[in-house]
Amino acid sequence: MADEHRWLKYFALFYALGLALHTADHLRRGLDVLTPQVQWAGNLSTVVGITAAVLVIVGHRFGPLLAALTGIPVALGVAAVHLLPRWSAFSDAFVGAHNTGVTALSWTVVVIEIVGALAMGVVGLLIVRDQRAITSGV
Repeated sequence: MADEHRWLKYFALFYALGLALHTADHLRRGLDVLTPQVQWAGNLSTVVGITAAVLVIVGHRFGPLLAALTGIPVALGVAAVHLLPRWSAFSDAFVGAHNTGVTALSWTVVVIEIVGALAMGVVGLLIVRDQRAITSGV
């Protein structure tokens, strides 16, 4: 189980790096290219993501649970906002983006964030599953 916790910390750091770079890319592109819905969803996702990553990194006992509960939804949400073609006010679609400042760097950092969040969520889920098996005697 110690290996899983170490991997969870690595993925939390990787996710945090992607989140920081993605946020910096949004600032570079300018917030005026975002809808209010994307801004609010991004702010909420950032607060939840930072909280989960910090709890994991400091080794808090609820870190794996929060990672499991937030990592996969955050990854899916960021992917839906940026990787799908424009589908609603919750889109900041990179696909077919014109005059929004989307570059190869934008694609790279958003993929880092998505992969980090997904990996953090999956490993958190594995740890929670293993902890439940231990406490239930399975």
